[in-house]
Amino acid sequence: MKKTNILFITSDMQRADCFGSFGGRGVRSPHVEALARKGSRFDECITPNIVCQPARASILTGMLPLTHGVHDNGIDLDPKLAVNGFAGLLGRCGYQTSFIGKAHFSTFETFKATGSPECRYSSSKYGSEWTGPYMGFDYVNLSVMGHLHRKRPPERPPSGQHYERWFYSRGEGDEALKLHVKGLPPDTGAANTWNSALPEAWHTSTWVADRTIDVLQKRDQSKPFCIWASFPDPHHPYAPPEPWSRMYPHDSISLPENRRLDLDRRPWWHRASLEGEPQVADARLKEHRKNVSRVLNQSDVQLAHMTANYFGMISLIDHSVGRIMNVIRDLGLEDDTLVVYSTDHGEFLGDHGLFLKGPMAYEGVLRVGMIIAGPDVPKDKVFFDPVSTLDLAATFCDYAGITMPSKAQSKSLRPLMRGTASSREAAYSEWNLLPVRCGVALDLRTVRTRTHKLTLEMNSGEGELYDLIEDPHEMENLWNDPGHSAARRMMEEALKGRPGGMREKFDEPAGIY
Repeated sequence: MKKTNILFITSDMQRADCFGSFGGRGVRSPHVEALARKGSRFDECITPNIVCQPARASILTGMLPLTHGVHDNGIDLDPKLAVNGFAGLLGRCGYQTSFIGKAHFSTFETFKATGSPECRYSSSKYGSEWTGPYMGFDYVNLSVMGHLHRKRPPERPPSGQHYERWFYSRGEGDEALKLHVKGLPPDTGAANTWNSALPEAWHTSTWVADRTIDVLQKRDQSKPFCIWASFPDPHHPYAPPEPWSRMYPHDSISLPENRRLDLDRRPWWHRASLEGEPQVADARLKEHRKNVSRVLNQSDVQLAHMTANYFGMISLIDHSVGRIMNVIRDLGLEDDTLVVYSTDHGEFLGDHGLFLKGPMAYEGVLRVGMIIAGPDVPKDKVFFDPVSTLDLAATFCDYAGITMPSKAQSKSLRPLMRGTASSREAAYSEWNLLPVRCGVALDLRTVRTRTHKLTLEMNSGEGELYDLIEDPHEMENLWNDPGHSAARRMMEEALKGRPGGMREKFDEPAGIY
């Protein structure tokens, strides 16, 4: 029997309300919207962790962070676990497995060399001919970070990986870098935001699409394929190339109503994580944690510019998705390929006066979009079950006719889409932060149902509870409200229902991200 091909496309840090017209923010994503019409959309999907490395490790392994051990950025995924993730399992049953773009299964900004191809101090040991295997994928073309900061340019060859080496080969000398850091007008002074002069053809989104298309066209047609195409955007810095930087006029951007800091109304760790001193010995990394991972208050003009560029980056990814889907169609693969579009986690984007991401599990960072199209998938259907990107690993294995290891908490979405499974009741997210991040240790556990969300800080016993139906913007913390004690008890019981075991010991951080 012919096996289903799998094309998994992800962005980085894309809010659920920015997944096309159905998101509600006005982001134009015609190709992702077309994919949703051909398949199904999961409106209440969450991430198992609201930063990159743990979320990506969970997607690959099908395990929650406290099970696979990557409980924060800066902790490397154990390769022995990774090879039993969906890619390794599919590879051993005959699939060609490929990874293109930003992996972030291992730490980039490390304290010392770790030997990983993603480590800034070790990547030079992997020559230009190296293409894997890596973390269960037989073939890889990697962008070590893909977020082209002004203060932290891409690693120069022989360091870096495939994208970085390609990037520095564009133009003459440092032309690509000079064009990228050059800001075209207007300049509003918004944090991590400018209109880049880099040509679209040299951008990471174009490169990921190009390499994915190359893999599709050159694959062994006698075997099924599994490709993870991982776009590094719209993660900051918000610096899209033209014309995408001008696609959304700043005065057309609708800003969140709840865009002012309200720390006095929130649990203690909100303020502590913003004001604490990261406990990092390396001065350069400490500076990054204090002044790059945190963003000060932005004016409305600055937030509009930041948001417009964020939207533009998403629309460029969508354009790239359209290019990839054209090739799927031209190669006659549409009927035999499961296509999934999702992301690792969201972004605050001004909600509650916050930016980027942090240990406040608001919907902007926790809830993500997920669209599935392909064989046996209902067309133009929306599911409102609380599911997780964690569930994709088991879903991919289900379509391949294999099962996940027993330790995995991933549950296939295929029975839900077929209507042969009962509805889901809850989804889980968890994050252990060490003082290296924000100066305070936190053990956060989150459970989300269709109606409520609870986050509990295990060390202090403090929590926050929101009624997502009556208070979708999460303005009123009901944790200590006697009138909602029944809801609190219900959600505390739901949190106790977290499936699977947890590690007793965890690896020390290799770096900060």
